[in-house]
Amino acid sequence: MKRFHFPLSLVLSLSALFGASAHAAEPVLVSGGQVQITAADLKADALRMPPEMRPLVLAETKSVTQIASNLFARRALAQRAKAEGLDKDPVLQAALQVALDKVLSDAMLAEIDARAMPPEPAVQGLARNIYTAKPERFKAPERVEASHILFKEDQPDALAQAEKTLEELKQGADFAKLASERSQDKASAAKGGSLGVFGKGQMVPEFEEAVFKLERSGDLSPVVKSKFGYHIIRLNARKPAGQQTFDEVREDLVKEVRNNLLQEARAAEAAKMQQQAQFDNEAIQAFSAGYAKDTKKRP
Repeated sequence: MKRFHFPLSLVLSLSALFGASAHAAEPVLVSGGQVQITAADLKADALRMPPEMRPLVLAETKSVTQIASNLFARRALAQRAKAEGLDKDPVLQAALQVALDKVLSDAMLAEIDARAMPPEPAVQGLARNIYTAKPERFKAPERVEASHILFKEDQPDALAQAEKTLEELKQGADFAKLASERSQDKASAAKGGSLGVFGKGQMVPEFEEAVFKLERSGDLSPVVKSKFGYHIIRLNARKPAGQQTFDEVREDLVKEVRNNLLQEARAAEAAKMQQQAQFDNEAIQAFSAGYAKDTKKRP
């Protein structure tokens, strides 16, 4: 599946100015006058976010309402601009073309990325080759695997809620269930509170001190205060210093392989385009000279 990471919010303005039709098959989320914002518009705008963040943001009705409101205002302003003839201004037309080029070029980059990626078994094989060739890279200090439940300090009863939750956990309540229901760290809450594996220096000092004091799997910390709020931490496992197994580093190595492949593919495309590009140095110098005169006039 192709994943586009480019900022598409400007597409709404472009579509309004160029007269693109609305997404008739999609439900309308907000409308007024001649302006409509559909679910398709929100999906398009959400493509500017990292893929893992999209469901977290779009699952919140407050976030959806805010995004829809922003898109409605942007499209309404774009339609007014068109009605007043601003879309005929040569400078604005050039700006619109640059914006459209950005969207389309990012889409083409996504295509290039997809074509550069070999089948998954080949990616896994390249990752294992890195692990085998440089085992010294994968010596790790002592680490822990932990989960937490966060209560942000800006909530008036945050400490009380944290202490109440800790008592429930001590009585046998399911940690992952309470984390998913109550934690205000949405990213980890979606994983039952899991923070994965980490070593010293990766967490804020108060959190690090508390989690490394825990000894056995399942141990709970007292309520811990940090700049993020109040935490309840559960130790899931301790991992002593030593050589990491391939399975432990597989995910990071696969990311490394993919990034390397994408960078190589993009560099090859860039080299091809640079070979085609013919720069007019005189025109460039004349262009810059015009702005240099303006800067000299300023006090």
